[in-house]
Amino acid sequence: MTLMCEAEGLRIDQFLSQMVPGLSRSGAQNLLATGCVTCNGKPVKKNYRTRVGDVIQVDCPEPEPLQISPTPMDLEIAYEDEDILVINKPKGLVVHPAAGHWSDTLVNGLLYARGASLSGINGVLRPGIVHRIDKDTSGLIVVAKNDLAHTVLASQLKDHTLARTYEAIVCGNLKEDRGTVNAPIGRHPSDRKRMAVTDQGRSAVTHWEVVARYRGYTHVRCRLETGRTHQIRVHMAYIGHPILGDGVYG
Repeated sequence: MTLMCEAEGLRIDQFLSQMVPGLSRSGAQNLLATGCVTCNGKPVKKNYRTRVGDVIQVDCPEPEPLQISPTPMDLEIAYEDEDILVINKPKGLVVHPAAGHWSDTLVNGLLYARGASLSGINGVLRPGIVHRIDKDTSGLIVVAKNDLAHTVLASQLKDHTLARTYEAIVCGNLKEDRGTVNAPIGRHPSDRKRMAVTDQGRSAVTHWEVVARYRGYTHVRCRLETGRTHQIRVHMAYIGHPILGDGVYG
């Protein structure tokens, strides 16, 4: 894929994640690290800043064969057609394999239920996965059954025409009926297993509104503009109203 750059001063990984459908920023960094991206005929590092007129060549490697074991699983399918699946994920189910949890994930169950009928854009560990929710969060997840559907869904997430809305019970009573938390999120400076609001983090925006009020607690509905790890949990704790039962940020 050849891209003509019309943007000045963007980090190359940010530019690629914006211009290549379905490519995340971390995915772009992987391509850069493995020499799959050149700028004006020369390899570049992830901190390269683009210049107007740059000719950027992206050579995406062929998808690796899956090494994840299909696992029989009772998946609750809320909707399905030839392009997408909508799964109602229960609390306690991890979405995709990762270090420390390589089996019994939603991906293992999807591979057993649908085999090769999943998009390959997100690579070996995340076939069909367009977005994710935390292990202890329940709710609907959209799964792409082909690369075109994955590309369209990823574009809709990026331009916010596909909305993600969550509900939670938070500690304390919020004074206002609605509000917005606009605070960057990155790795916690001293605990790498946690996220935190930090000046070095990536942009994160959460809109919230009150659904119901109880003695000492508030039922809120949150809509995300961005999808940072633990975003709602971090943002609600940041404004002094952590999610009830959250043992990490509460």
